[in-house]
Formats: sequence, C-alpha cells, structure tokens
Amino acid sequence: MMIVKSPRRVHAITLGCQMSAADSAETLSALHRDGWQTAATPAEADAVVVTTCAVRRHAEQRALSIIGALRQWKEADPNRALVVTGCMAQRLGWRLNKRFPHVDFSVGARAAQKTPQLVAESLRQRFGIGPSSVAAPASAATAFVTIMRGCSCSCSYCIVPAVRGPESCRAPEEILAEARAKVAAGAREITLLGQRVNAYLWKEGGRETGFADLLRLVDRVEGLRRLRFMSPHPGLWDDRAMAAFQECPSVCAWLHMPVQSGCDRILELMRRGYTRADYLRMIERVRRAAPHVVLSTDIIVGFPSETEEEFVQSLTLLEDIRPATAFCFKYSAREATPAAALPDDVPPQLKEERLARLNALVDRLTRETLAAQVGGVVEVLAETPTFGRTRTGFKVRWERMVAPGSLVSVRINAATRRTLLGDIHEP
Repeated sequence: MMIVKSPRRVHAITLGCQMSAADSAETLSALHRDGWQTAATPAEADAVVVTTCAVRRHAEQRALSIIGALRQWKEADPNRALVVTGCMAQRLGWRLNKRFPHVDFSVGARAAQKTPQLVAESLRQRFGIGPSSVAAPASAATAFVTIMRGCSCSCSYCIVPAVRGPESCRAPEEILAEARAKVAAGAREITLLGQRVNAYLWKEGGRETGFADLLRLVDRVEGLRRLRFMSPHPGLWDDRAMAAFQECPSVCAWLHMPVQSGCDRILELMRRGYTRADYLRMIERVRRAAPHVVLSTDIIVGFPSETEEEFVQSLTLLEDIRPATAFCFKYSAREATPAAALPDDVPPQLKEERLARLNALVDRLTRETLAAQVGGVVEVLAETPTFGRTRTGFKVRWERMVAPGSLVSVRINAATRRTLLGDIHEP
C-alpha cells in the first residue's frame, strides 16, 4: 500500500439524473470526511470518480467515451485512481473492467446506499489515508435528500428497475435527520428524490408514512425555506399529495410531472398506466388548487411505431398544459427492457426531425413564460453571488454581489431564452 500525505484531491464527473447527482454528492461528502479536497479538473486530481447513467444510449456512450479518454490521464501517472459508479457500472458489471482495465474500482447502482463508504474505503486502501481534520467545503444553499432508491414501475422502455432494483424506502426519521443536518450546514432549499418519489411508503409498528405525510414532516424542519421533490408519477398523484403540495408553506409552486407522450396508444405501449385525459385532468386539478404553479415535463419522441399523427398529439398536449420547460429525448432501445423487443422502426433522421420540432415548441413556451415575468419582483435564493432561482424554478441573474444562501428580492428587467435578468430590489 502506497503511503502518502493527506490531503489528496478528487475530481467528480457526474452524468445523468438528479439521483446520479445526489449519489455523486454523497460520495464526495464521504471523501471530504476522509480529508480529500475537490479538484476542478482531472489534471489536478489524484483520483477521478465517474458517476454514470444508463437510462439512454447517448448517456451510456458519453460515459464510455469519458472513461476511455481517462486512459491517458491514468497512464500519465499510474499512481492515480479511477473509480466508476452508477447505473452503467451496474449494467455492464465485469464487462466494464474487461473493456477498461485502467479502471481501478467500480460499483453498481444497486449498491448506491453503500457506494460512498465503498469508494472511500477503496481509496483509503489505495492511498493510505483516512478520516482527517481538514475542513470540508462549505455547504451549498441547495441540497438533495434521497428518500427512496430503485423503481418498481414497469415502464417498457426504462432500464432503471434492472440497474437500480425494486423500490426501497428510507425511514422517515433517517430522512428528517439528514434534512436537519443539511439545513444546519447551510442549505435553505431541499429537493426530495426518488425514481417515483410519490410512491414513497414506510410501514413500521402498524403505522404508515406516505409521501404526503413525509412532505408535511420535512416542511416542519426548522430553518428550511424551500422544499421540492422529483420525480413524481402522474398515476400516483392523489388528493393527499395535492393537499400537502398546496398547504405546506415551504413547498415550492413548481411541479415536474413527466408525461412521456400525448398519445394513448403510445402511453399504453410504454406501460405508463394512465391516458392523455387522465394526465390533463390531473394537471387541471393542480392548477385549480395552485394557480401560480409552474410545470415542467418529459417527452420521448420516436417510440417504436409512433406515427406523425401520434407525434403531433404530444405537441398539442404541450400546447394545452403550457409547461415552462420540457426535457425532450429521442427513444433509444435499452437492453433487457420490454420495448427493446419492439421493432425500432422510426428512422433516426425522422427522430431527429421530430425532436427538433418538439424543442422548437418548448423554446417558444419557455420564452413566453419568462417574458411574462418581466416587470415583476420575485424572491430568489442566491446560489452564487450573482445567480439564483425563484421558488418556481426560474434562473435569475443580477450584478450586485450578495452572499450565497441569501433570499433576495429581484426586479426583473429582461428575459433571455433561459434566464431572467434583473436588479436587487430594496423596497
């Protein structure tokens, strides 16, 4: 074992969803407790931790490209350590290390809860360093808290259940302890995470704590100013969740509710468990209860056998619900999913064309939503001295420096394609 002086420096590369971001952050926190410091680039680092995604083929290909490119980084100094975690590491297993022998350690997403400790221990053995009194980086104004892992849904296109396993919920007391610790460390806003976050259910001693109950518990954490959650499933959004969303003071009027398609036949092939009409009724109930809510959603184009008319139904659904933004993707078959057995019969060029049309519509809706904010005054949580977000999730920039973590009022003077511009407002 090589004995070196602490602190060592680690660089994190995170690919994929908010769950990947949360997993990566937990791993970094464990390394910070061992005295590691964060490096801005791989060139400055003694170790690189790559948290991977396998949900879409493009994300997996990007991860493979990054890992391959890090071969030169490793060859430049064989004492460096390369660690790969996450969904792709789970899916590929031993094949990852066979293809990339320069990877020192890999751990899959099914071990996500233990990954921070496993990575920390592997690097302790490699570098001979352990827990240190070196100060960890200052906490950010926003933080993730994972409330459950895995997914028990059966969406035909999704590889998450295969790589992350079935749903497993954390105890409410454990979640509350983490939320309190992150608020005490400086977080003003917390986002609760789960693949189907509103499927949360904890049973113990004859008592049940559901998602709505958990929202109300976290809402009461002293010092917490904002609470978000993602991603809920439309088919599980019930009256109790709606009431908690409406009544809890810290819960932000922002809702990311993935729809995936506006066509009933495609939704059935996707095994989403709801219809277009079900989704629209749910959104109508949300807007009736919370008129100022800002929506976002997900759409997949080019699903097997999708026709032009069925694609247009996704366009018209977006026109109907008018989200502030939408995350749009081309369908890509994932190994071991039911949809992979369907003929991938929408030509790649047609997928690209439909994605471009969808993104053009989303860009217009975003511009119109942001333009409507000009002239108003909004509360912003400063994430940096000159950048932050509103309660409804809009990005805001200004010029006068403020302390990160501050809640400031900003008068909006202009809007770009993605961001609001303004000045600090002092009544």
